[in-house]
Amino acid sequence: MTRSFPLERLQLTRANKLARLLWGIVWATLYRCSPRICHAWRCFLLRCFGAKIGTGAHPYPSAKIWAPWNLTMEPHSCLADTVDCYCVAPITIGAYATVSQYSYLCAASHDFRDATMPLVVAPIVVEAHAWVAADVFVGPGVRIGEGSIVGARSTVLHDVPGWVVVAGSPVRQIGERSRLVSRR
Repeated sequence: MTRSFPLERLQLTRANKLARLLWGIVWATLYRCSPRICHAWRCFLLRCFGAKIGTGAHPYPSAKIWAPWNLTMEPHSCLADTVDCYCVAPITIGAYATVSQYSYLCAASHDFRDATMPLVVAPIVVEAHAWVAADVFVGPGVRIGEGSIVGARSTVLHDVPGWVVVAGSPVRQIGERSRLVSRR
């Protein structure tokens, strides 16, 4: 398993910082405080800040989203309670994919080989019908393949192929999944 995307250095602009400040205020006052059932309201707020949100997406109120303009949630995808979506680079959640509670999608890190430790970023993709179980860390540049399951409390630092079950820290394959999925 390797990384799909190379890490890139990032400089945050003043406009980016201002947009994140404004989003932080909206998140704390309008998004976070919304009732659990108000997915459409949270989708609306995310779209107002540039997120690409598909029909029937379920972003829960305690899901933290760092920069909504870097988030794509395809139809019927889910970011569960207390997910931390650190989308410094693009993060895509595929159709019918679920990221469960307490998971951390981290699209940035620091280049420790450079004395200045610059911020480096790479996109994360969770493909359709995948399930990232509770309390999973997904690092920058990772692609989780279609229909795959990542077991609870795992650490994903490299790509996961489609239709497998992985778990551990770092993950290793522990099974396979049937390619038959519900079309809800």
